[in-house]
Amino acid sequence: MRLFAIICAVFSTALCISPAGTKPNVIVILTDDQGWGDLSLSGNTNLQTPNIDSLAKDGASFERFFVCPVCSPTRAEFLTGRYAIRSGVYSTSAGGERMNLDEKTIAEVFKDSGYTTGAFGKWHNGMQYPYHPNGRGFDEFYGFCSGHWGDYFSSPILENNGKIVKGDGFIIDDFTNRAIRFIEENKDTSFFTYLPYNTPHSPMQVPDEYWDRMEDKEFTMHNREPEKENNLHLRAALAMCENIDWNVGRLLRKLDELGIADNTIVAYFHDNGPNGVRWNGDMKGRKGSTDEGGVRSPLLLRWPVAVEPGTVVKTNGAAIDLLPTLANMAEIKISGTKPLDGISLKAAILGENNEIVDRTLISSWKGKVSARSDRFRLGNKGQFFDIDNDPGQRVNVADQFPREYKKLKDSVSKWKAENLPRLTQETDNRPFVIGHPDYRYSQIPARDGIPSGSIKRSNKYPNDSFFHNWVNAEDYITWKAEVASPGKYEVEIYYTCPPEDAGSTIELSFQDAKLQGKISRGHDSPLLGAEKDRSPRMESYTKDFTSMKLGTIELPAGPGTLKLSAVSKIGTHVMDFRLMMLTRVE
Repeated sequence: MRLFAIICAVFSTALCISPAGTKPNVIVILTDDQGWGDLSLSGNTNLQTPNIDSLAKDGASFERFFVCPVCSPTRAEFLTGRYAIRSGVYSTSAGGERMNLDEKTIAEVFKDSGYTTGAFGKWHNGMQYPYHPNGRGFDEFYGFCSGHWGDYFSSPILENNGKIVKGDGFIIDDFTNRAIRFIEENKDTSFFTYLPYNTPHSPMQVPDEYWDRMEDKEFTMHNREPEKENNLHLRAALAMCENIDWNVGRLLRKLDELGIADNTIVAYFHDNGPNGVRWNGDMKGRKGSTDEGGVRSPLLLRWPVAVEPGTVVKTNGAAIDLLPTLANMAEIKISGTKPLDGISLKAAILGENNEIVDRTLISSWKGKVSARSDRFRLGNKGQFFDIDNDPGQRVNVADQFPREYKKLKDSVSKWKAENLPRLTQETDNRPFVIGHPDYRYSQIPARDGIPSGSIKRSNKYPNDSFFHNWVNAEDYITWKAEVASPGKYEVEIYYTCPPEDAGSTIELSFQDAKLQGKISRGHDSPLLGAEKDRSPRMESYTKDFTSMKLGTIELPAGPGTLKLSAVSKIGTHVMDFRLMMLTRVE
């Protein structure tokens, strides 16, 4: 097989795609908040990731690959091949994580070419259809659309193609099981599988098997500022990374069992720098930073029939390159997309041309912009660093390299002028879509709502939050919405309410349409999550929410305000509210 791979790389993958001449399958694995240093491949002896490391040993690895400082922008860049802010992604919640609907995704590109497509995990680029994964080219979706999740064990309120379901076991194992099932069902066709894991993002939950290995382990590798390390968080993050590795191993073994490994492209990368202070190769910065440590990720890519084992790609790559690169490797013509910022790196990966391309890559977040050339980085405050000789960004060398400094400074100025005036929270008037004619389900979470009066959000980080303290009947929750298709919709509410407070009447209204119902059944729950956390969390705890059918409402098409209010209150408060589901009545 090694000789076959060499022949393919030298002559033409067009002639050697596989012995059967079929298109390559594609699997893309994206992890959440895992730093460049969180792999044994990177030299970190604090953990072992042999399965992930094997992708580099048996395929290609990039010396320098860059993503965004936080998660939803990186996902958007991978999906569109364009800088995230160009596609309308400027935030990680409250609608700012959505890609504009005129963007064409990598899933749509592959689907247009006959691929069956599936995504399993954390989406984080829009919840309501057509922002939903099923509206962006994925035939199958299992996971959640928010930015983080409150419970990683048999998770409640996951979804499968829009329908609410309950998870099965530890969430990363669950997502991998679903991806494996999808691959088994489509092994005789060409498939595109996106596996966006949601760890080691907090809450720091992981099965005992992995925690037990890390709980008392003596670490020899430390951050450049070791005094800032959080011991529990660090150990939990590395334990979660070892769980990811185990699941990657399961996936790779399944490809072998099915006999499709040779003609399956497997790509692996992270969405930003580490979510805590831990060893990261002496680089400056972590998650949220536009410095090297906040935006550098591994990119590992294995394709046995075409990629020479142990290939090292020296040209800088980025998340924006994955769409053109993977499409090119699969010999798919890209059409219908907006102008791409990424380039195809197929030639470098296949060993046909590994000359270093001196290109400028931009990193931005919340108005902070930095730029990276082959050798230098311009920091967001104007400092200039020779990364080849100063990977830790300690010495400003702007005076020593005035020509190179000016080039990157001019690039940043031009990029800011073109992109920073784009969509912001203050100018974002995109409504939350309800009742799209092509989709039965509309999920309306507390995350996207606006509370009034005494109602409070359970946490300032809204993604997996709920509303509580609904103690006044005159208080309400609203959503800026637009009904895409008129019709009848069944309304289901996910809530908690102590039995002694049951009986309040609530009303859902939109334009002139109204629906009333009574919370007739009490269902109380304590805050959940802390008992499973290995390290204290910043985000909201969750509850054991139950559901009730409020009834059926006939909604007119058009924009308006969706309003959930109380007509009467029994007891001390109305309810704690997590989610509302609208299902089109056939």
